[in-house]
Amino acid sequence: MKILVPVKRVVDYNVKPRVKADGSGVETQGVKMSMNPFDEIAVEEAVRLREKGAASEVVVVTIGVSEAQPILRTAMAMGADRAILVQTDAELEPLSVAKLLKTIVDREDPGLVIMGKQAIDDDMNATGQILAAKLNWPQGTFANTITVADGRVTVVREADGGLETVRLALPAVVTTDLRLNEPRYATMPNIMKARKKPLETIAADTLGVDLTPRLQTVKVVEPPVRKAGVKVASAAELVEKLRDEAKVI
Repeated sequence: MKILVPVKRVVDYNVKPRVKADGSGVETQGVKMSMNPFDEIAVEEAVRLREKGAASEVVVVTIGVSEAQPILRTAMAMGADRAILVQTDAELEPLSVAKLLKTIVDREDPGLVIMGKQAIDDDMNATGQILAAKLNWPQGTFANTITVADGRVTVVREADGGLETVRLALPAVVTTDLRLNEPRYATMPNIMKARKKPLETIAADTLGVDLTPRLQTVKVVEPPVRKAGVKVASAAELVEKLRDEAKVI
C-alpha cells in the first residue's frame, strides 16, 4: 500500500510572526520557514507504518513556491521515499489545495492519505475534510492512534468529550493530532541520502484545476497588548478587583 502525505511550508513555530506594514498578511521575507508541525507528525506516522510492513511506499507532496523544496527533503530524510512539488506562487485557500491534492491522489492512487489536521499559520483545519469529500473517501480526523490491518484503518480520534474509535475501509483520509507520535530527528546520513531521492516538480496550472479564490483577507493585525497581571493579598481583594476593575462580576 502506498501512503501519500501532504505537507506545508510555514513560518517556523519558534519565530514570533510580524504583520506586514500594510496589514495584508504576515511577513515571510527573511524569516525561517519549516514544515508544519502537524505534518511532521503525519510523515512520522506514515514512515512507522511502512516500517511495520503496513505500507510499501511513502510519498510526500507540497503545494507552493520552489523554496518549499527543503521541507520535502526533510520529509525524505525522515524516511519518505520520494516527493512531489506542485509549484505555484499563488496564495491558496483550503478548497484550492484540496482540489490540487485530489489530482495528485488520482495520479498516485494511494491506499491512505495522512496529513496534519491543520497548519499553524492559518489554523483552518479544513483541507483534509474537503479532500475526503472530493474523493468520496471515509475520513478519520484528529487521530492520536492509527492502526492498519485487513484492508481497514482504525483511528482513535480526540473529540471534545474524550476519545472516539472509528474503523474506516481503505482508501481513506486521516488527519493527525499532536499526541499521535513524536517525530524523529533526521540524522546526517539520512539527510545526505535524501538529496538523491526523487523530487518531481509539477506546475499547478497544468493540472486543470480552477484556483479562483473565494476567500479574501481583509486585514491582519497584531493581537492587543495584554496588561501586566497584579498580585492580590486576599480573596476579598481579588473579588474587589474583578468587580470594580475587570467588571466581570
